Amino acid sequence: MRMPKTMLPSFLLYCYIGAITPGPANLCSLSTALRFGKGIALRQWRGLFTGFFLASMVSVGITYFLGTMLNQYVGIFAWVGAGYILWMAWHMLRPSGSLSEKNVDMPCFRTGLLVQLTNVKIMVFCLTALASYVLPYSGSFWVLLGVGLFLPFTGPIANLVWLFAGASLQRLFVNHRRAVDIVMAASLMLCAVSLVWPH
Repeated sequence: MRMPKTMLPSFLLYCYIGAITPGPANLCSLSTALRFGKGIALRQWRGLFTGFFLASMVSVGITYFLGTMLNQYVGIFAWVGAGYILWMAWHMLRPSGSLSEKNVDMPCFRTGLLVQLTNVKIMVFCLTALASYVLPYSGSFWVLLGVGLFLPFTGPIANLVWLFAGASLQRLFVNHRRAVDIVMAASLMLCAVSLVWPH
């Protein structure tokens, strides 16, 4: 059994919002591009991509193990996932300070890799995507692996958006921060409802 087609828009919206919203990797990409230029930022981005890929593969293994060993508790993950999504929406609506730069001497592949391997946001993002959108419909390792291979093309692509948009994206968030936050938070709430609403 596969994920119903009606869940696909919610899944893709979850991936988009989870990837594009500010987080350690996105802010690191923005900061590096502004401080050191595109070339060095792209070198660091390769580390970000590799770290995201590794986190996604570990999430596939964890989700597969939990799905086969604790299949009767899979429904709980949908509620946990919905709770996490609502927490993201609430966090997005809270007032926040200005973007702060990390003190990095010279960003490189290793810097990007370490940012992602310590990035709790992507670990929870991958586990929530797999456990809430895939596991209720299929416990197949190959289906989980397929989605796990797709996930690294969400966050790291968003890192590139932040990297290349740089100062213009920063101005957008500064000038229209509240409106953007409200739209994204409302979209996240719709994702959360679709996870637990009876189909």
